[in-house]
Amino acid sequence: MKKQFAVFGLGRFGGSLVKEFYKQGIEVLAIDKSEEKIQQYAQYATHAVRANGVDERSLKKLGVKNVDHAFVSYGDDIEASILTSLLLKELGIPKVWAKAQNDYHQKVLDKIGVDRVIHPERDMAKRIAHHIISEKMIDYIELSKEYSLVEIVATKKLYNKTISDLDIATRYGCNVVGIQRGEEICVSPSMNEKIVMGDVLLIIGKNKDIVHFEEVGM
Repeated sequence: MKKQFAVFGLGRFGGSLVKEFYKQGIEVLAIDKSEEKIQQYAQYATHAVRANGVDERSLKKLGVKNVDHAFVSYGDDIEASILTSLLLKELGIPKVWAKAQNDYHQKVLDKIGVDRVIHPERDMAKRIAHHIISEKMIDYIELSKEYSLVEIVATKKLYNKTISDLDIATRYGCNVVGIQRGEEICVSPSMNEKIVMGDVLLIIGKNKDIVHFEEVGM
C-alpha cells in the first residue's frame, strides 16, 4: 500500500513539501488555517483542507489517523506547532516531523516525542557553507551531529583505482555507499568497481573522517 502523508502549515517550507510530493506522484493531505493558502496549493495536494491543527475533533474528522507520516510546518506560531505535534503523537501517527523556529522550540518538540525536528534555514546554511568551503563537495546532508552523507567529485588521484585499492573504510573510517556516473547511480558498488573521470562518490561517515578523506585521500 502507498504511504499517506500530511503537511500542516503551507508556508514556504510546507508548501514546497507539498509541491515535491506532487512531482513524485505521492498522495498528500495539505492542511492550513488560511483559505488563501488552501486555494494556492489545492492543485498539488490530493486533498487540501482548511482546518485548525490544534483541534482534535477536526483532526479525527479529516482521517488523520490513517496518515503514515505527518509534517508540522507552522510559521511563527510555535504554540500551534507544539499542540498539533502533541495531538498527532497522541493519535498514534507513526512518524511526526516538525519544523522548529529555534533551539527552545526544538527542546519542547523533543520532549513530546516528535520523531525528527527540522531546522530548514540552519540546515541549508550548513549545506551552503560546506559547499563553498570545499571545491570537491557538491552536496552535504547532516544525518546527526557526528555523521553526514556527502557527494564528492572524484579527483585524478582516484581515477582507475578500485574501491578495494582506495580502502577508504580502513584508512579513513568512512564508506563509499554509491557512485553516480552520469544519469546512473551504482548503489553499494563492489570492491572491484573502478573510479573513472566524472564520477561522484556518495560517502557516509563521521564528519571528521570525511574531512580527513577529502583533505588527504582526494
